[in-house]
Amino acid sequence: MIIVNTDYITGKELEMLGIVRGSTIQTKNVGRDITQSFKNLVGGELKSYTEMMNKARDLATGRMVEEAERLGADAVVNVRYASSSVMQGAAEVMAYGTAVKFVG
Repeated sequence: MIIVNTDYITGKELEMLGIVRGSTIQTKNVGRDITQSFKNLVGGELKSYTEMMNKARDLATGRMVEEAERLGADAVVNVRYASSSVMQGAAEVMAYGTAVKFVG
C-alpha cells in the first residue's frame, strides 16, 4: 500500500474510491504523567508522550490502511493527521486520506 500526502502519484492514473480514516484515543498513564510533570521544571522533551503519540499515529495509520484495503485500494493519497483532546488526559489521533485504485 502506497501512502502519500500529495494528491497524485507520479506516473499513475488514479481512480478515487473514497475517503478512508483510522483513529485511536490514547490516555496518559498516571505514573508516566507524574514523572513527566517534573520535566516542566527543567524543560526538555517529554519522551514518553512522544512515544505515546508515535504509537497513536501508527495505530491510526494502520486502521486507515485496513479500511482502504477493504475498498480494494492500491494507495491512499492526500493523507493528513489530526489530533484533539477528548477529555482531560485523553487525546484522539486521526489519520485520513483518499483511497485510490491505479487505472491501467
